[in-house]
Amino acid sequence: MIRKIKKRWISALAILLAIVITGCGSARSEDKKNDEKGGEGKRNTLVYGSTDYTSINPALYEHGEINSLIFSGLTAHNENNEVVADLAKSWDFNEETNEYTFHLREDVLWQDGEPFTAEDVKFTLETIMNPENASEIASNYEDIEEIQIPDENTVVLKLSDKNVAMLDYMTVGILPKHLLEGKDITTDEFNQNPIGTGPYRLTKWEVRQYIELEKNENYYGREPKIETVIFKIVPDEKVRAMQLQSGELDLAQISPKDAKTLNGKDGYTIYDRKTADYRGILYNFKHPFFQKHREVVNALSYAIDRQAIIDTVLLGEGTIAYSPLQMGPYNNDKINKYSYDPKKTQELLEQAGWIKKDGVYEKDGDRLAFTITCGEGDQVRIDMATICAQQLREIGADVNVAVEANVDWEGQEAYLIGWGSPFDPDDHTYKVFGTNKGANYSGYSNEMVDQWLLKARRTDNEEERKNYYNKFQEELAKDLPYTFLAYVDAIYVSSRPITGITEDTLLGHHGVGIFWNIEDWEIE
Repeated sequence: MIRKIKKRWISALAILLAIVITGCGSARSEDKKNDEKGGEGKRNTLVYGSTDYTSINPALYEHGEINSLIFSGLTAHNENNEVVADLAKSWDFNEETNEYTFHLREDVLWQDGEPFTAEDVKFTLETIMNPENASEIASNYEDIEEIQIPDENTVVLKLSDKNVAMLDYMTVGILPKHLLEGKDITTDEFNQNPIGTGPYRLTKWEVRQYIELEKNENYYGREPKIETVIFKIVPDEKVRAMQLQSGELDLAQISPKDAKTLNGKDGYTIYDRKTADYRGILYNFKHPFFQKHREVVNALSYAIDRQAIIDTVLLGEGTIAYSPLQMGPYNNDKINKYSYDPKKTQELLEQAGWIKKDGVYEKDGDRLAFTITCGEGDQVRIDMATICAQQLREIGADVNVAVEANVDWEGQEAYLIGWGSPFDPDDHTYKVFGTNKGANYSGYSNEMVDQWLLKARRTDNEEERKNYYNKFQEELAKDLPYTFLAYVDAIYVSSRPITGITEDTLLGHHGVGIFWNIEDWEIE
């Protein structure tokens, strides 16, 4: 839903504060003044409030809205998140041999002018699959047995078995072999100066300040209407809200609470976008406490009032979460949803041998005590964790919250995690909950979960797949990896009129996906 809200000038003090916090803000404010005088440059420049980046490389790092602007894949997703052609103009699948044959476009150039070929595709997939590179998406491609190149415009992928999500995974951005062959891709300077085939090319990167992208003149697709896109690094959502008001940002994702402060102000458009993006408490099963006391996870999950979190933190802009597949056609709504029942938590703990002493449960000399870690800059997660800790303390668990700049997956006890994909159900399930898979940061392992996920990956029979994913969700609910909390809406706000943004496309993890059709955007 898009709502128009009224704008009033914020105080000079707030403007000054925003400029001081963000370093290069004065230059952006000056651009805004030029625009009000009819400046053509600013009219064709979009300033987007972004989280920070240290590396841009889609073969290694899945997260990041910027990937889709610089890179393109063999396939892409349309408005309805369906797979469509991109660098591959067509493809065939041989069911007897489990072979995909991709026929590539012949009019594609890299942003440095070199021709794109099948060698680049082979190089990219081998880079992802190379265990030395520790790609977090490697498990998506583990069924690729052999990559053949009959000619420079054809790629044949021979799979060890069927993987019906493979076309979705071919949306990964392709890398240029001629720039990266023989180099350490994890440390190479390419990651700070990437070259792709996408609609925009990187022209300037001021660390921790902004990343500037210019329209790619060699782009094979629709020519973008916006000349320049600046990813202005503003990790703090509150500061983003201030900079939308001061004119330093044209578009940003902000929290529901910050969006509410813009009510009654003219000149802003609020995009309340549904997502497949959920939050939950990840428990580290590699940590000694949760290795020894795994039974507490299911019990504690009854102690969380999810609706209270949605009402107070998200201001109603979200949905109670109970499954990682809840926002698509494979959801099983008949599983145990762990509805709020703190008495049930205490009953289960006491049945498992936990005894309350001085207000905190103990067992075998261990107190029921741990810390939920949150990353810096995400106030929504911090607020969620704070409420969860309070509610868990009320039932006899000594739970605290820590905010850290870096994530220690091995050493921490619990983490306020986020996942979610609007694409094939294999995405963000197989690699997240499968034993020893690349994004399984909790060390979770369940043989039945592995079995159902693998069976679902192997069949293209829709009824069979739904059955396997139903069973996967049933087993996950019996042996929880997380305490699922809520699906969060992505609230984007623009301070200038922008046409072309699709309103109903379901967005993914971190609200990623709004730029899927940026070639059609225009700043009025």
